[in-house]
Amino acid sequence: MSMRDIAIAATVALAVIALLAMLFAWRRRLRRDAGLTAPLGVPEHAEVTSRDEVLYVSTTRHDEPLERVAISPLAYRARGELAVTDRGVALCLDGAPTVFLASSRLVDVGRATVTIDRVVEPGGLVRIAWTASDDTIVDSYVRVVSGDSTTLISDLQRLVPAAPDTGASS
Repeated sequence: MSMRDIAIAATVALAVIALLAMLFAWRRRLRRDAGLTAPLGVPEHAEVTSRDEVLYVSTTRHDEPLERVAISPLAYRARGELAVTDRGVALCLDGAPTVFLASSRLVDVGRATVTIDRVVEPGGLVRIAWTASDDTIVDSYVRVVSGDSTTLISDLQRLVPAAPDTGASS
């Protein structure tokens, strides 16, 4: 065997090891997050007030934009549509069942610039904080493809329940 053959074999072996490590890490993450699920299906009689074409980017732990959560069916990036209704928000992603976040599940809505695997212009992502199946708060990020993100954020913020008044004053 020549030195060139040895170098090629070593490079291929390292690439295979790296791919296997990524596969095992992803499978471990799927197992870790198996208890988390997103609510599915839009309630009957929900009136759609607006629709926007979006790119779904990721879902992460709340206020930890670099810690991905593999929540079913939001584990993978996808194109889709975000529909704001009078009862909450529906995320209809290509190849996945519709996720419906009722107003009661919404915690906060705002802009973001960074999330796992994605950095965009300042405020280029819409961050939707919501409560998953076990009362864990997570952040889902979408990028608006067609439509106005400012209008979308305003529409979504109207759905977020008001924080309870604690009686404290500033």
